[in-house]
Amino acid sequence: MDAVNDFLIFIDGYLGSAIWFPTFLLSVGVFFTLYLGFPQIRYFKHAIGITTGKFDKEGARGDTTHFQALATALSGTVGTGNISGVALALHLGGPAALFWMWMTAFFGMTSKFVEVTLSHKYRNQIPDGTMAGGPMYYMEKGLNAKWLAIIFACATVLSSFGTGNLPQINSIAAGLESTFSLDPLITASVLSVLLALVIIGGITRIAKVAAAIVPTMAIIYLIGAFAVIIPNITNIIPSFVSIFSDAFTGSAATGGFLGATFAYAFDRGVNRGLYSNEAGQGSAPIAHAAARTDEPADEGMVSILEPFIDTIVICTITGLVILSSGVWMEKFNNEFQRADMNFVAGVYNESTSSDVEALFSYLNGDELTARGYSGQIDLLGGEVQNTDNFTLIHARSFAENAVYTRDGEPISSNVTVVDGQLEDTSIVVTGESLLHSVPLTAEAFTRGFFGDYGKYIVSVGLMLFAFSTAIAWSYYGDRAMTYLFGSGSVLPYRVVYVLAFFYAALADTTIVWNLSLITIVLMTVPNLVGLLFMHREMKQTVKEYWEKTEHGKHKA
Repeated sequence: MDAVNDFLIFIDGYLGSAIWFPTFLLSVGVFFTLYLGFPQIRYFKHAIGITTGKFDKEGARGDTTHFQALATALSGTVGTGNISGVALALHLGGPAALFWMWMTAFFGMTSKFVEVTLSHKYRNQIPDGTMAGGPMYYMEKGLNAKWLAIIFACATVLSSFGTGNLPQINSIAAGLESTFSLDPLITASVLSVLLALVIIGGITRIAKVAAAIVPTMAIIYLIGAFAVIIPNITNIIPSFVSIFSDAFTGSAATGGFLGATFAYAFDRGVNRGLYSNEAGQGSAPIAHAAARTDEPADEGMVSILEPFIDTIVICTITGLVILSSGVWMEKFNNEFQRADMNFVAGVYNESTSSDVEALFSYLNGDELTARGYSGQIDLLGGEVQNTDNFTLIHARSFAENAVYTRDGEPISSNVTVVDGQLEDTSIVVTGESLLHSVPLTAEAFTRGFFGDYGKYIVSVGLMLFAFSTAIAWSYYGDRAMTYLFGSGSVLPYRVVYVLAFFYAALADTTIVWNLSLITIVLMTVPNLVGLLFMHREMKQTVKEYWEKTEHGKHKA
């Protein structure tokens, strides 16, 4: 697994983690925001009216209402990114990462408006009578670039696993295991059956389930969040100050947090922001293509609400819970994941700023500042005896009070480390370090009125969020398969999708997250390129919308 994880990190270094990708993503959003005159502000009120059915017309083609299409798209975006992804962004980039998540969402509101409008405009009605749409259709019929459409559709199938499937059940299983000690095998078995029962009914059943789950899960989660924010209200203003003050400088080391440069916070914030709201990724247009309306811009405006609800509201609240509670820079006893462990040659001290800077650079790929340890670890009763040989880093923090066990028993012998990694995969290491992802958010939710019971809200919210995301992404994948291979390919795809869902509950968390980072890029880049080529048609479509419909009098 270490080799697989290293390979994924290597690929991600050229894709998701490279500065060009978040820069390109934001640039497209900025371009369309200026080109279309800030539609995310001007059309926001009108978008609410469309969603509530205020401007519905009889006889419009489609399978779902505006609200059901919005709920389906939201169920695809409101998932682990809101609970686990925000925590991971703050863990990696510090408070500044939340600022760049906001920027991704603000400009992403326009990106989503553009991609949904164009995709809805070129949607198809397939032989079974349902609507099929998405960027692959505007790429083929609007751009006359079927090759680009095929690339996007293939990437969508891959991303349905890397974004909507694998990380979702993986996070659910991890959360339920840490909170309720529930065996991941049980979680995988039960939820896989439920997933199969829902997705076999197609978009109509998916939309109905999403419309029921999304409002419920949002209410439960917000109650738990404010139960933490209110008792920590005095820390809210300092949290906002750190978010803005660190945005262009990076976050300094504090507590167990090693610090983050501007580039690192920018990259992780934008990347996690995209993973959360999927603006520009091209996924939401597939759900919105099913909406009953003959006006593409109508549905495009509905989609403006998605990044706002997903990132600017829900992700911000998660971020404030984590920052105001202070847990993001505290160490907690936990079981160390192998992919998060690094044995560094030599002794480094957390209180020495030069040592902290050296390890931060090392963890970001600069092997000139430090090097991985290779050699023996002398253990007695599970505790290290040769402490002068190496420093153990876990979750980007100095690990403390580490205990090494095998089959539940403390080890009293020598174990081997090669290039910073334990050679024996059966060894379990526990100790104190920073937390990230689901465990970090769960810990933050215990710092409020509900105490330890707060983590149950995270577990329930996570299960609902992530399960609904997996449902929505199964639909995105089957529409891509329909485009590529016809409707006969949908059933085999759904079977594989459910099997992968089951397997991922038992997989390594870090590997799953690294896979998701790569598949996001493979899907997003072709979509962004296509949108840029269609910029004039987009502007003309919006202009015609206001001219030919009575909606113009409601224009903001």
